[in-house]
Amino acid sequence: MSKTIIDDGFNAELVSNAFFDGLLEIPIIEKPKEIIIPSGLIPFTQMKRSETKSEAVHFYEHDKRFSDVLTCTKELLPELSSFSAVISPDCSLYRDMPLCLQIANTYMNRAVGHYLQSRGLYVIPNIRWGDERSFTTVELPEKFAFLGAPKNSIVSIGTYGCIQSRENKNYFRKGLSAMLDELSPEVVLVYGGMPECIFGEFKNRTQFVNYPDWTSTKRRRAV
Repeated sequence: MSKTIIDDGFNAELVSNAFFDGLLEIPIIEKPKEIIIPSGLIPFTQMKRSETKSEAVHFYEHDKRFSDVLTCTKELLPELSSFSAVISPDCSLYRDMPLCLQIANTYMNRAVGHYLQSRGLYVIPNIRWGDERSFTTVELPEKFAFLGAPKNSIVSIGTYGCIQSRENKNYFRKGLSAMLDELSPEVVLVYGGMPECIFGEFKNRTQFVNYPDWTSTKRRRAV
């Protein structure tokens, strides 16, 4: 008699030994023993182009381009392990997304980050927020965008594609302020531009380390 294979539905292996944060039970990415600032960042889809593997792998790309890391995390472990660090997946939190999907994407961000960390990788939590529902207690009793991330540590954020309009800049600045209040990070990696109108008032709050987006980097190399 053949064995029935049951799909667990949410890849439970990712959080089999995790601790969880808050009422929403978001998996926790633990604070590292030491803060290591990557020499550079490389997109998940460009990993094969790395010559030294000294960069941190990031997921500041369209969600469909890194969907494999959410569903086939274990299979990608050997390749990701060859890099100096991995930033947890940048699952989208669009402001017009239903709240349940924003929470689910925050869960997946931390679940994959926790799994990779539990397998010995140096993981830097990516912090992503949407509108006030994600970084205030307007509709929920907790700021779910920051659940599962360590305080007084290192985190990463991405501005690429997120701050084009005045409205986007306004939401990003509010979320950044809330993140600094909630997590008090020692180091914040920033992928993409750092306009003064957003970051100027916060530069004395933490150490920001800026990395150009991949497109700009390629353009400079081509010149």
